[in-house]
Amino acid sequence: MSSIWHRQTARVLPVDDEGRVLLLHGWDPHRPDQPFWFTIGGAADPGESLRDAGARELYEETRISVEPERLGEPIAQNSIEFSWAGRRIAQEQTFYAVAVGSVTVSLEGLDHWERATTDKYPGSRPKTSKPMSAPPTSASPISSAPRWPASAGHSGAAPGNSRASASGSPTEDINCRGDASA
Repeated sequence: MSSIWHRQTARVLPVDDEGRVLLLHGWDPHRPDQPFWFTIGGAADPGESLRDAGARELYEETRISVEPERLGEPIAQNSIEFSWAGRRIAQEQTFYAVAVGSVTVSLEGLDHWERATTDKYPGSRPKTSKPMSAPPTSASPISSAPRWPASAGHSGAAPGNSRASASGSPTEDINCRGDASA
């Protein structure tokens, strides 16, 4: 029987001025044919508060920078058990929503495993070369992304206009009108 990795995580829902939520798209490296959309976030480091972990993960995964205090109080908490890369994980998740307005999104800060298993976010173009085999992406990333419930005041994923950053990595300008920003 394999051991279970227990972890406390902060999940962040960055919301633009129109209520669109930014999600990432990826897959388990052992099941690349089963892609899914997921929230930004990850495990808190030893001694790190969940709010601090959420702000750190938001920056690492998207290059969106917010002060931890801006995350406010959690909007939801749950527990989940799953497997990823053959490892069993029991995860306590604390969710935060944060208004981000019009921001530039970049996947430059992803670590090795995240880069190998994350290919896009709504409005971006999928990577053309991947270190690991990736699932086909036939559906539009905007129309196929899970949507935040309308009753909560949020309507879905943030579109934008893809471009390259100075380093050549893909970035995304997202603004509340969905048109390209300079």
